[in-house]
Amino acid sequence: MVKAPRPSPDELRLARMLKALGNPVRFQILTYLAEHPTCITRDIVAATPLAQSTVSQHLKVLRDAGLIQGEIEGPATCYCLDPEGLHWLQTHFQDWARKQVACCPTPDAVRGSEK
Repeated sequence: MVKAPRPSPDELRLARMLKALGNPVRFQILTYLAEHPTCITRDIVAATPLAQSTVSQHLKVLRDAGLIQGEIEGPATCYCLDPEGLHWLQTHFQDWARKQVACCPTPDAVRGSEK
């Protein structure tokens, strides 16, 4: 049996970002932050049906993944998208996708072989 190579640090970072975005609530929060460039936790809580503690957990995952930034302003934390993190995600996801080999023929290729 051939073992797969260990993931590189970039592959681990990409997987962490994609996992964070794989949760619908976190994806909704990221979308909200894209539409509201800077807001505090209570604004994000108001935009979801979740408790503040649950939203805070989701924000932590997004921040740890490098997708958002948070800055403490008095008793509140102000959040916004992390432009460097999102640029990194876009670039590395595109690079990863280009390297993947299609395992199935395209629909046009299948139609062409049926003629």
